[in-house]
Amino acid sequence: MALSIGIVGLPNVGKSTLFNVLTQNKSAEASNYPFCTIDPNVGIVKVPDERLEKIASISNPTKIIPTTIEFVDIAGLVSGASKGEGLGNKFLSHIRECDAICEVVREFKDGNIIHVNGKIDPDGDKETINLELILADLATVTKSLDKVAKDAKSGNKESVALRDLLTRVKEGLENEKAVRDIDMSTEEKLSIKSLSLLTAKPIVYALNTKDISKDLTELKAKWGDDIIALDAKMEEEIASMDPGDQKEYIEELGLDSSGLDKLIKASYKLLGLSTYFTTGKEETRAWTYKNGFKAPQAAGVIHTDFEKGFIRAEIIKYNDFIENNGEANCREKGLIKTEGKDYVMQDGDICHFLFN
Repeated sequence: MALSIGIVGLPNVGKSTLFNVLTQNKSAEASNYPFCTIDPNVGIVKVPDERLEKIASISNPTKIIPTTIEFVDIAGLVSGASKGEGLGNKFLSHIRECDAICEVVREFKDGNIIHVNGKIDPDGDKETINLELILADLATVTKSLDKVAKDAKSGNKESVALRDLLTRVKEGLENEKAVRDIDMSTEEKLSIKSLSLLTAKPIVYALNTKDISKDLTELKAKWGDDIIALDAKMEEEIASMDPGDQKEYIEELGLDSSGLDKLIKASYKLLGLSTYFTTGKEETRAWTYKNGFKAPQAAGVIHTDFEKGFIRAEIIKYNDFIENNGEANCREKGLIKTEGKDYVMQDGDICHFLFN
């Protein structure tokens, strides 16, 4: 599933450094001046999942293939972007193409790295970016509302309902409320999906700080629960180490995983994604699916023919597979369940799909 997270933030907050570490790629220039990232850099990042290695240690496959997520490094935003300031229009169009947003907010102090506003102010930086996204959405909604209002004069029920919804959304935006925070039904959200509103996208905050053990309770009360604290420069150092040394260094820091891994997992979760596995002698592989997918839809992630010709799925729960040392023992103990078209996939399911 090709789903992407757009990395946004003010200039010089660590976006490109973070992107480089995420993708193990130095192609995104990290320079000490605004707008050094002009065109979005795209990187495919593997989602860390220790379950994959444990399954593979039992199946002993030729290949191990993790699931992935796409990150897009987007040019730095400045105040006035919604009116075209800086690289505003290009910046906003790139965000519209992403499924979710990772907003990097700078807390670290470094006299050698200028701040576009001349001071370190995480709350202020976060509000600057969010306000620009709100203003851009307000312009989009106002334009759409003007057109829909004309259609609604005919008394068409759908046009009237859409007019009323857009009026409510417009009022929320005027009160500096993100679209994702406006109370709407699933049907209402679908009816305005085509507008690709920026503040309707789910968002995770990456606080770029030297204090990686920072208590985020106060920030979460203001910003919401989706916040990760990390030190982009330190993550760059960790990424340059051998895998074994990485693990040892992370443990020395008193952490259970790197900030980078936490961010990737948080982004994956933000998109409402989960993982199922397939395993055998040829390969053990992780597959991404949307929460709520039924077995045929999940099978379609592998190939559309699997969904079209779906017959049934054989499912082994991850814990059963590990505790019983693989498929053969699970089959012997009756732990492989045969599921039909209405089975709702569960995170960690190990699957074998039958189709015609």
